[in-house]
Amino acid sequence: MKILHLDTNHELMLEQLAQAGFENHEDYTSPKEIIEQKIATYDGIILRSRFKIDKTFLDAATKLKFIGRVGAGLENIDCEYAQNKGIKLIAAPEGNSSSVGEHALGMLLCLMNKLNLVDQEVRNGIWLREENRGFEIEGKTVGIIGYGNMGKAFAQRLQGFNCKVICYDIKTNVGDKNAQQVSLQELFEQTDILSLHTPQTSETYHLINEIFISNFKKSFWFVNTARGKSVDTAALVTALKNGKIFGAALDVLEYEKSSFENMFSENELPEPMQYLITAKNVLLAPHIAGWTIESKRKLAQIIVDKILADFN
Repeated sequence: MKILHLDTNHELMLEQLAQAGFENHEDYTSPKEIIEQKIATYDGIILRSRFKIDKTFLDAATKLKFIGRVGAGLENIDCEYAQNKGIKLIAAPEGNSSSVGEHALGMLLCLMNKLNLVDQEVRNGIWLREENRGFEIEGKTVGIIGYGNMGKAFAQRLQGFNCKVICYDIKTNVGDKNAQQVSLQELFEQTDILSLHTPQTSETYHLINEIFISNFKKSFWFVNTARGKSVDTAALVTALKNGKIFGAALDVLEYEKSSFENMFSENELPEPMQYLITAKNVLLAPHIAGWTIESKRKLAQIIVDKILADFN
């Protein structure tokens, strides 16, 4: 079987697939239109999120048996059309769940204790103690929206903080020893810290909007390591300004390109983004929650193992 690799990954992927008898081809630079012209000769493709796999691409891929997505989300693939054509979709949401769980916790601790701010202050000779009192997780209720691999990893890492952890998910019976599953109304009533761990779908687009935020009984801290387009940034900024949201830790942004590799197509920053980059109660990162040395290996290994299990 011939596999076309569209993004670079851990070297173990090419090595192990070759050892198993697969023929690896690499093309990390050609535009989508050029890939479409030759995709008919391949049995499988492996990518991260370089471009969208749409109907046009899938119609050109007449021999395609599988698509390996080295990551969790499949929003850049027309999944229904691919499955109707008998193409197997292979993802690895379990591969970077530890990374995301740790990153979400790290961002939360940094945000609540102002660590990013005080680091810069001390470097500039500013020594403010009273002004930089932080907040503890202990005694608070952490609400998690989306209790899959990522949400579970975050909840597990909260054990030992003496906090209550609750979760809301559209699926039933997903709660476990680390998080009690509750209704959306209960989440609104109890949450002090909100962490988002949902996939990008039509249902989650701008899930965190003005009305949604207003439903929370208490002001809260907000962490998003999921997808940027799940948050209406203008509504988030309003909530940050009026104190409904104490602070926000954002590893992902609404303005990211679909490849997640860059942010803006235009030169000008949207007004809400201009606010975020200057706000002292906002912590930003470039979509790296699942991006560790260890997760790079894990993701590649999981994709290889799943390919070998189904096609070797």
